Amino acid sequence: MVKVRKVREERGWAWSTVVAIIKPLLMTTTKHEWIDGEKIPASGGCVVAMNHVSHIDPLTLGWLLYEHGRLVRYLAKDALFETPVVKYIVRDAKQIPVSRLTTDAARAFEAACTAVRAGECVGVYPEGTITKDPNGWPMRGKTGAARIALETGCPVIPIGQWGAQEILPAYSLRYHAFPRRTARYKVGDPVDLADLVGQPITNELLQQATERIMVAITDLVADLRAETPPPTRFDPRAAGVRQIGNPKKSVREATHSDTAKRRHA
Repeated sequence: MVKVRKVREERGWAWSTVVAIIKPLLMTTTKHEWIDGEKIPASGGCVVAMNHVSHIDPLTLGWLLYEHGRLVRYLAKDALFETPVVKYIVRDAKQIPVSRLTTDAARAFEAACTAVRAGECVGVYPEGTITKDPNGWPMRGKTGAARIALETGCPVIPIGQWGAQEILPAYSLRYHAFPRRTARYKVGDPVDLADLVGQPITNELLQQATERIMVAITDLVADLRAETPPPTRFDPRAAGVRQIGNPKKSVREATHSDTAKRRHA
């Protein structure tokens, strides 16, 4: 049985509204299994790092963390901050905009470090996007979570998940509510980065820390799936696959779609 912790942080109208609407929706249309949720720190700054399989992930992970006493601040794609209605919610909920594949991502890093130092929980999908691995395994990770951890010395809590992609398949609007599918989550021990903290933050150090984080996440996913992960993590760039967005769309289609979204924001 899940031991629920009370959220002690100030929620604000956005969190109160989302909880009132989304939690009943998830409870009636999905099933969940939370394993080792007590490993989520009850307080203090931390980074929560999880694999990404569906657009519903931020809601289901947010629910898991909320029921364990934490409000999460995601590093979220900047397009959400230009989307009607949604932009007001993500801003009031203090989510952190990040411009993927641009130099502006540095501002998101600074905001995330500030949040962690203030004792907040920052959620990061190290893959940077929904996995492009053909079999849904975690891909090669980006260095954001590692960089925040090495800069602040905060713990990185890995979480593996599996099943959310059956509730809302990647890049689909078809929400499978009935029969209810189960999303499973397993929380791991903090990733051991103690020997890396305090060293000059070089690209080599970041890659080393990122690899440890991705190994921890992948091991948790493997436990949930009861399968052996591939020996090498999928790399979209090496495979010639678009790094962000729907891999089935051409670059031209994706650019046109993004432009249209910005026009109507």
